[in-house]
Amino acid sequence: MASSTVRPSTQDHSPEGDIARRLLDSAAVLAYDPATEVDWETPLDRDFHGASPEWSTLYGTAYWQELTEEQRKELTRQEAASVASTGIWFEMILQQMVLRDVYAKDPTSAEVQWALTEIAEECRHSIMFARGAEKLGAPAYRPHRLAVELGRAFKSVAFGEAAYAAILVAEEVLDVMQRDWMRDERVVPFVRTINNIHVVEESRHMKFARDQTRKRLAGAGRWRRQTNALVIAIASYVIVTSMVNRKVYANAGLDEERALAEAKANEHHKSMMRSSCAGLMEFLASCGLLTKPALAFYKRAHLI
Repeated sequence: MASSTVRPSTQDHSPEGDIARRLLDSAAVLAYDPATEVDWETPLDRDFHGASPEWSTLYGTAYWQELTEEQRKELTRQEAASVASTGIWFEMILQQMVLRDVYAKDPTSAEVQWALTEIAEECRHSIMFARGAEKLGAPAYRPHRLAVELGRAFKSVAFGEAAYAAILVAEEVLDVMQRDWMRDERVVPFVRTINNIHVVEESRHMKFARDQTRKRLAGAGRWRRQTNALVIAIASYVIVTSMVNRKVYANAGLDEERALAEAKANEHHKSMMRSSCAGLMEFLASCGLLTKPALAFYKRAHLI
């Protein structure tokens, strides 16, 4: 374990400063360098899955029952690589939104120093995910063109609660998956290490995102709350539906069209997504962000 974070010297005693200082203290004590923490040298052991099988988009389907163990393992490796690639895409969006948010703020404040620390951690995560996907034997999966362009617009204009709540949704969905994967001895060890690093460090990011969402919504009027609730829900829908690229099935040696059809109708996977997001939905509801229009998108993404 390596720590590269310095403790702040700020005299900021605001509630936001208190939270940011605690996060900085945590990062100073518990931070990782994936370049040395992850076993990059040992060749990929194909006797392992890339993710917990229960999280596969085909788990529980008739097609899954027909697959050999080798095919199932290859599919979960491709799916894990796709999730990692989507994570990189959104982490790039996240970094730009956070940096834009603190652009003209006091750099001696704990809040800005924490934001910069978070960006540094996300940079390391993106490199870690890229190396992990490569080691899993996967191509560079990217979201479809429309998602990429929507992301380009979102990172340029989203601010306040719209930015931080969208960040929270992406982080929380990944967090629940990865908590399962990091404990699962069927998952290849280096992926378990990657997941552990991400879970530990993202717990700080989620705390900051929750705090910022509440802070930015303080005193927000009905129109602003309604508008941003919908923006957050649409962003969440695009993020979640981009996690598993359709090409994972062909790259795992499966019939892409059949796999897509069965994955789309897979009630087991929908149930896994809904149960994993129960806490997140409770938080959004407590912030007044589960409006009727927003709920329609969360239901379409099977988050509620």
